[in-house]
Amino acid sequence: MHFTDRVFESPAFLQGVYSQTDANSFFSGASRSSVIQCKPGGNCPSRHRGMTRQLSPLTVAEDSAAPILELQNRSPSGICRHSRVERQSRSGEEGTQTHTENSSQEAEGQTRCQSCTSTFLKLIWRFLIILSVSSSWVGTTQFVKITYETFDCPFFMTWFSTNWNIMVFPIYYSGHLATAQEKQSPIKKFRECSRIFGEDGLTLKLFLKRTAPFSILWTLTNYLYLLALKKLTATDVSALFCCNKAFVFLLSWIVLKDRFMGARIVAAIMAITGIVMMAYADGFQGDSIIGVAYAVGSASTSALYKVLFKMFLGSANFGEAAHFVSTLGFFNLIFISVTPIILYFTKVEYWSPFSAVPWGYLCGVAGLWLAFNILVNVGVVLTYPILISIGTVLSVPGNAAVDLLKHKMIFSVVRLGATIIICIGFLLMLLPEEWDEITLRFINSLKEKKSEDHADDITDSSVHTRSRSRANGTVSIPLA
Repeated sequence: MHFTDRVFESPAFLQGVYSQTDANSFFSGASRSSVIQCKPGGNCPSRHRGMTRQLSPLTVAEDSAAPILELQNRSPSGICRHSRVERQSRSGEEGTQTHTENSSQEAEGQTRCQSCTSTFLKLIWRFLIILSVSSSWVGTTQFVKITYETFDCPFFMTWFSTNWNIMVFPIYYSGHLATAQEKQSPIKKFRECSRIFGEDGLTLKLFLKRTAPFSILWTLTNYLYLLALKKLTATDVSALFCCNKAFVFLLSWIVLKDRFMGARIVAAIMAITGIVMMAYADGFQGDSIIGVAYAVGSASTSALYKVLFKMFLGSANFGEAAHFVSTLGFFNLIFISVTPIILYFTKVEYWSPFSAVPWGYLCGVAGLWLAFNILVNVGVVLTYPILISIGTVLSVPGNAAVDLLKHKMIFSVVRLGATIIICIGFLLMLLPEEWDEITLRFINSLKEKKSEDHADDITDSSVHTRSRSRANGTVSIPLA
């Protein structure tokens, strides 16, 4: 039996149907068979096992493909309808699949664009928070230095600025009215935020018991900071005040039994080293050593304030923090107002006449201090606390730029080195508690990624080697 007869009589070819175009693709070239299509009922010139064709010199492939064309020509129309329907169905499925893929790509592109926009806006918001915290603290420090030129009363400035804390809760409540969907009355919101003092809210006993020590620490922190600004430059004082982060860690480790961290111990040692270098800059004598003592005392009372707040009051949301700061302002106005009066009549802090008081500068100091306190509380709630710390430490180069450009300060090598050491120690304090585990995981992930990339490179090189060897007629088997 001829090869073409066996192929034609096989069941697979009897069931499979091909189109006229597909069959014609087999007959390309100058030498091809002339196929005569037999109409139903007509006589064909010659027959071979029920097939009609004229033979011409063919290759083996053309000869084996010829019976397929004759089978198609036996249909009444000469064209395979089933093949046409199949192609249309296939083209429809391909069109649907292409449309689905295009839609999914567009949706993925829109999602990616929205994600990029959201990330960009978050970065802008965080940058603005850092910039606002840093600029408000730099502005406060520089305004104090300017006020000292005409008004040398640091305690009165402290008392006057602390009274402005009363406005923190009203500002918070105004934001609540502007943003909250379910608005509450001022009394209801005040009682809700009073839970920071306990389940019973704010009572006279709790007002005196809880507010008095924190108000005293608040006043001491600010007063010592202003005294330090009388003796040292704004850059030195802001750098020394950054040591409060190290003092907070030491007190938390001793009092609150917080986790011991080697990196933070190193940071505390660096802070102490910077303090000693700052005091040594002028030979441990004169106003320098006194100013360093004032600045370190301010950082210490600030650290004690934070540790006691965490011990007795715990964590607080923005509303509770605003309520507490406003309560400190009321306590300052009621009970500490007697102190500047005593200092005035004892002529420790005396000014005459009363119209000589630079109220504009005082309001500038108080307003910037209020803005700093609000930004610190808002930033901790709306962003990460680390951003507030970064904004605080950036006040050091900010004050240095102002001192250098405006006051023409010349920084000695010792002071510059002490400032850098303190700032590095401050940044070490910002490391998370699990920083060592996070670092190890990051290093291991880099190693795994590097090994995977190396394995992919080996695989790609072996594939190229095989393809090149096959092109040259040889087969190369890479060694494992």
